[in-house]
Amino acid sequence: MNTTTIKTLAVIALISVSQMASAQKAKTWNIDKSHASVRFGINHFFSEVSGKFKSFDGDIQFSPDNLTNSSVSFKIDVASVDTDEADRDEHLKSADFFNATEYPSITFQSTEFKKIDQSNYKVIGNLTMRGVTKNVELPLKITGRMDNPWKEGYEILGISIDTTLNRTDYGIGTGSWAATAVVSDDVAVNISMELDSQK
Repeated sequence: MNTTTIKTLAVIALISVSQMASAQKAKTWNIDKSHASVRFGINHFFSEVSGKFKSFDGDIQFSPDNLTNSSVSFKIDVASVDTDEADRDEHLKSADFFNATEYPSITFQSTEFKKIDQSNYKVIGNLTMRGVTKNVELPLKITGRMDNPWKEGYEILGISIDTTLNRTDYGIGTGSWAATAVVSDDVAVNISMELDSQK
């Protein structure tokens, strides 16, 4: 076997190893539901009304050194909306707003991760509400990472997303008094979670 053949085989081997590594999944993280929340705030006239969605789930594959294969799939149960006011919650679930009967879920599916710095990333993907899908960029912040002191062989990752969405982009509350100055277009959204994974 001559030198040229050996070099060629070495290059092929390196490419194969590289392709195998890139094909590997990013790290899988589980959502700790007892330390996670999906919250929102919106102005009604001159004061803010805050609320949350109590039921949600997701599939999270994330590694800072493997963003190509990192992904997030997230689903929120619209009927779980809670603003501490039963009548208002029922109105939000009605056809005037989310229309939970016809569109029971809010979903997000990532298409790309971008690194800003060691703690900050952008998650780009498709957000669907009330049957309308928009491409959005969500700012993802790593709030901490450490060994799990109560679960040997596991680690904890803290993440948060703070963003603003325009509800009328998704047809939520349009065609009525709700689309005017009574309720603001912009909705502040905060997602805060502790995730855990086997090391």
